[in-house]
Amino acid sequence: MSSISPHYRTIKELLQTRSFAIDEYQREYKWDRENIEELVSDLHAKFTTFYRDGDAPKAASEYGDYFLGSIIVTKRSNKSYLVDGQQRVTSLTLLLIYLYREAQRRGLDVTSTIEPLIYSDDYGEKKFNLDIAERVPVLRALFNGEDYTADGKDESIRTILARYRDLESLDLAEDLGEGLATFVYWLIANVGLIEIATETDAHAYSIFETMNDRGKPLSPVDMLKAYLLAPIEADEDRSNANRAWKRTVLDLISWEPDPNSDRDAACVKAWLRAKYADSTRERKAGAVDRDWELIGSTFHRWLRDNADRIGAGESAGNLRLMTAEFPFFARAYRRILEASRIYTPGLEAVYYNEHNEFTWQSTVLLASLSTEDDDETVRRKLAATATFLDIWLMRRVVNYIRVSYSNVSYAMWLLCREIRGRSLPDLIDLLRERLEQDETEVSLTGSSRRNRSGIRDLRLNQFSKRYIYHLLARLTAHTEVQSGLPDLFDRYVDRKSKNACDIEHVWANEHERYAEECPSREEFDQWRNHVAGLVLLPADVNRSFQDKPFEEKAPHYAKQNLYAASLTTAAYEHQPRFRAFAQSGDLPFRPYEQFGTGEQLERRELVLALAKRVWDPARLEQFR
Repeated sequence: MSSISPHYRTIKELLQTRSFAIDEYQREYKWDRENIEELVSDLHAKFTTFYRDGDAPKAASEYGDYFLGSIIVTKRSNKSYLVDGQQRVTSLTLLLIYLYREAQRRGLDVTSTIEPLIYSDDYGEKKFNLDIAERVPVLRALFNGEDYTADGKDESIRTILARYRDLESLDLAEDLGEGLATFVYWLIANVGLIEIATETDAHAYSIFETMNDRGKPLSPVDMLKAYLLAPIEADEDRSNANRAWKRTVLDLISWEPDPNSDRDAACVKAWLRAKYADSTRERKAGAVDRDWELIGSTFHRWLRDNADRIGAGESAGNLRLMTAEFPFFARAYRRILEASRIYTPGLEAVYYNEHNEFTWQSTVLLASLSTEDDDETVRRKLAATATFLDIWLMRRVVNYIRVSYSNVSYAMWLLCREIRGRSLPDLIDLLRERLEQDETEVSLTGSSRRNRSGIRDLRLNQFSKRYIYHLLARLTAHTEVQSGLPDLFDRYVDRKSKNACDIEHVWANEHERYAEECPSREEFDQWRNHVAGLVLLPADVNRSFQDKPFEEKAPHYAKQNLYAASLTTAAYEHQPRFRAFAQSGDLPFRPYEQFGTGEQLERRELVLALAKRVWDPARLEQFR
């Protein structure tokens, strides 16, 4: 096959002044947050093994390389078509757009180096390297820093927008600091992949089928299974181990509603990290990967190299791992996945953390479990640990402290080691103690480390928007449950519903109405975007009344959820159980005839009082 040419390409060589198309029958862009988070984390971790504070961009030429795999490209009518690799190429394009925007914001010259990797100049028009007509508008909007609404668009466009927002929330640029430009040069010149280029579709799809079917290499899970199975000599034991492993893997990858061939590997990583990772990479430049990182990248090799430490390598130990331990932790892992997707009584906190897109949750929740735990003990341990994470996370995000994959990796390793194998009473005691210690540095009312004021200073912005959405849904659901109504949190955060909830500003975007209280536009925006001046409303209601003054909106708030309705007299007249709840404790609920700065200051205290109830560490006691 002389028309087939494999070549190693750096990112720069692959993308500069080139464009790729895909055939209509190819699958949608499918990467989820975990995929993009893992890519960013891996790239950042590899970069930091080379980078030293103060390294100029030129230093990147001496750094090591990083390999991203292979793609298959075929040429047709002078156009390059991606037969395999659109997921990676799309994700790399989004990463480059993000880096371009951040470099531009900082005034770095490296923007001119990134530009031709995103688009080429086609007679004065931007021709994006992903030359897919329906995706160009969203790419153009992201590149230009413009607003874009994916409502009603196809799956790929919605996913592209969601993954870009994930990149923004991960805030790689902040982690890189002064090393941003150096990282960009390393990324485009030292990170690469194999491009397998063909001149015919037949060759391209023949290679694709070979790589993904007959010639598909063993996965890390397959290699781990082979290693564990090899020392088991007794035929019956060997058969039982093989059968238990296959059944466990099948249950993982075929689980509805989201079959996923990579879920078995994700489960193994979570299990081994949770139970056996005793070391992690030091937090300094040039540090090498240890247990925590190696399990995440090559767990099959890590287990082989650490067999003695975890009781593997011989028949009895391997039999235990294959027939008892892995199935036990896989069942717990599936239980976590189910509670992440279905709002489950008793495991609500798992759903909360999933909605906050906390990707370390499964690993941490497995850490306290023991194969001797019965089903109810497993449930209580999962619930208690998830509740701890819920409180820990919200304390940080209301103080604008990032909780992304790489930002909290070290903290989650420490937590896993601390709670590993604890009894239920010991686990709850430890988690409460940690929350008490934590509160001295970061709480809902502020962070001494960051000089933040917590909820009293929480405003809507790019970082906080999704957390404020979550916070409003929690306050709304809590208010209604305490007033005798059903818990509708999962409905309030369901973005796929026909009339999903939006964040509603109580103040319309009309500065002149509030000019007396807020002379400057900046001051007006700060007041308008404060969490105490926001509620959740169905999208159609929000869009119909968002420009009206409070006095005209209030009657419509009265017909909505109780938290929004609590701004009006109707909630207090027609909801006796709500009125009783409002009068209990330190909850300064009251209706308003107008809503200016003074009224919002009062509402801020209500938001804080409710939040203290919702994220009260005493919640842990219910799981003893």
